[in-house]
Amino acid sequence: MGKVANVIGASGLVGQQMINQLLFHSEFDKIRIFVRRKTRFIHPNLEENIIDFDQPESWKHLVQGDILFSTLGTTIKTVKTKQNQYKVDFTYQYEFAKAASENGVPTYVLVSSIGANPKSLFFYSRMKGELEEAVKKLNFQKLLIFRPSILEGFRSEKRVGEKIGLVFMRFLTRFMFKKYKPTAGNVLASKMISLSIDRNEGFRMIEANELFLG
Repeated sequence: MGKVANVIGASGLVGQQMINQLLFHSEFDKIRIFVRRKTRFIHPNLEENIIDFDQPESWKHLVQGDILFSTLGTTIKTVKTKQNQYKVDFTYQYEFAKAASENGVPTYVLVSSIGANPKSLFFYSRMKGELEEAVKKLNFQKLLIFRPSILEGFRSEKRVGEKIGLVFMRFLTRFMFKKYKPTAGNVLASKMISLSIDRNEGFRMIEANELFLG
């Protein structure tokens, strides 16, 4: 029997790349995704669960298997307030991680962000750091936290500010600050999958510059 992967954030940049890779990966027999609305993915190995993220009692028993990949994330522009962004980027992800831990899922893989720090003066970095610290306290045999720089790749939603940032960062990191080099969504997804199924257990933090190593 192959592995069973759970994924939240399947409609996002990294999530879409991850689903495309997992569905055709020899190590996995079932990919279970949790989404708010129906996706375009159709495959015999895919189990799509349309849920209300605000009602964990209705879905937490479904988080079963070998791995939980957490690629969920949003922007204030999309959800309008910091409170709403915190709910998506922290609360929803933590509730899924907690459910996975309680259900005996051994491996948890989280997409965080470069500069994550629970003591940061910046809201986004502080929120990401708080989530990292919270999931470290859960009972996983294997915990991987990835801290990519700005992500690049196809998005269904328009993020004008992010596109401008990508252009700037591509130019800047040609000469300096190479650890801030933009990270392609497919590269991050591939690295997350490969490290999730290796034989190493315990906790590992994967910083942005490590994503470009072989």
